[in-house]
Amino acid sequence: MGEVGGAEGGGPHAVEVVLGFAQVQGEGVVEEAEAGQGLLQAVDGAGGGLEVAVEVVGGGVVGSALGQEPPLLALASPVEEIGAGQDELVAELWQSRLQGQAPPSTTGWKEQNPPSAGVQRTDRLRSALAEVGLTLAGRAGARLADVFGISVSRSTVLRLVDAMPGPQLSAPRVVGIDEYAMRKGRVYGTVLVDVETRRPVDLLPDREAATVAAWLAECPGIEVVCRDRAPCFAEGASTGAPTAVQVADRFHLWRNLGEAAERCVSRHRSCLRAPFALPGSESVTTPPAPEAGASPWPTGHRFADRTREKHAIVHGMLGEGHSRRAIARELRMTYRTVQRLADAANPEDLFQGQWQNRRTKLDDFKPYLHERWAEGCTNAWTLWKEIQTHGYAGGYGAVRAYLRPFRNAVPGGRPPSPRTVAGWILTHPDALAENESLKLKSVLTHCPELDALARHVRSFGQMLTQLQGERLPEWIAAVRADDLPSLHTFINGLERDLAAVTAGLTLPWSSGVVEGHVNRIKMIKRQMYGRAGFKLLRKRVLLYS
Repeated sequence: MGEVGGAEGGGPHAVEVVLGFAQVQGEGVVEEAEAGQGLLQAVDGAGGGLEVAVEVVGGGVVGSALGQEPPLLALASPVEEIGAGQDELVAELWQSRLQGQAPPSTTGWKEQNPPSAGVQRTDRLRSALAEVGLTLAGRAGARLADVFGISVSRSTVLRLVDAMPGPQLSAPRVVGIDEYAMRKGRVYGTVLVDVETRRPVDLLPDREAATVAAWLAECPGIEVVCRDRAPCFAEGASTGAPTAVQVADRFHLWRNLGEAAERCVSRHRSCLRAPFALPGSESVTTPPAPEAGASPWPTGHRFADRTREKHAIVHGMLGEGHSRRAIARELRMTYRTVQRLADAANPEDLFQGQWQNRRTKLDDFKPYLHERWAEGCTNAWTLWKEIQTHGYAGGYGAVRAYLRPFRNAVPGGRPPSPRTVAGWILTHPDALAENESLKLKSVLTHCPELDALARHVRSFGQMLTQLQGERLPEWIAAVRADDLPSLHTFINGLERDLAAVTAGLTLPWSSGVVEGHVNRIKMIKRQMYGRAGFKLLRKRVLLYS
């Protein structure tokens, strides 16, 4: 053990050399050493320091910092040249590394991978900040770095991301193609995903057929292309990969069938009142006619309800023994008003003048409203718009007030909407609730067209889930035999892309993983508040994946 003088600006340092056969003189000079390994520890006055592993090789000593890759320190010097002053050099090297300064030049010690002049961050820090930028983008990444004590601006984080090398694109065997929105309804791009590895392989700045075809042409190893039935992707796949098998996505097929089924149910809206004819109840198909001589506003009108309330209060006070004049003073009414209320046996006797059989603007259109209500149209706004085209000049409120008693007279409430019934038809029968099954059964019993629709939808669902694409021509022929125009339109679309649809109902490949990445792209865009350019978005999607 030898004591040596401290480095300039630092405290005293001690050097302990533990080598198998090393001998240390009082001044800290290694006089002689043989091949072996040991530990050299430089300790400053504050008790801190750095442990350095040393090895004697061919008469020289090599040292490196423990636990560092690559080594922070390296020593290559003959044993005779290691003197006491070298301990000062060890401490100075370590301190200069912490302070970001250039190490002192020596012949005995050298630092591997020294930082370049003017560089503020180490490679490790730059790499860490770039990874933060890939995950959180600029502003959020800068805030997270500040939490860890790293002062950096959002622009610097984005520059570090931009400086990262581009992704190494691999040619997939099964590729999925779909669109994503840069600006919804205006600017769209294309995402391509390796369906086998479930990782995105590239982003394209638009969804043009020529752009897709050019990308596919650069990847001759593609065997299967999973896509939706958009014309741009069908044309691009046929041009860029003519030998690849095109597979229509099953999710979009089922979604298109659901839209066609909803349109078909809307054409038979009048049959949707049948669900309310459940066991023990009766179906109401026509609105109740108003009683002869009854008030046009028997309930629900502001004036009528206020008159009934006053009549009840006056008769209640009379029953308690109050005089009419006392009631007038208590209620702050005129004596004549109290007298009229007291003399009327029923509040309806007070509905005179404008309340008695007054003709309204709606009278000429009531038969039309009754007819449309019986057909199943129960939307007051729709009926108001319809009678406006026939010359009605009144307001929507009068139509709504007139139809309210009809709506309340229907047992069970309002009939289900076409979308609700279409949802029941598209749902597996075992997954329907008991009341939904009863209502659907009642609808299908009263409407043969909807019953045929339900059979065709369930048959298509069986083909889709069990991959029985060979049954598609038979299914198309069966649908053609029924009077279902909405399904005929759906079939026309299938026949224009019949090969891809048959492959989608036969092969196990699907674009479900592509839809997941489209959803992830939406999240990344919103994280950057929609202000990211295509270059940054592409790097974040591909590199972070």
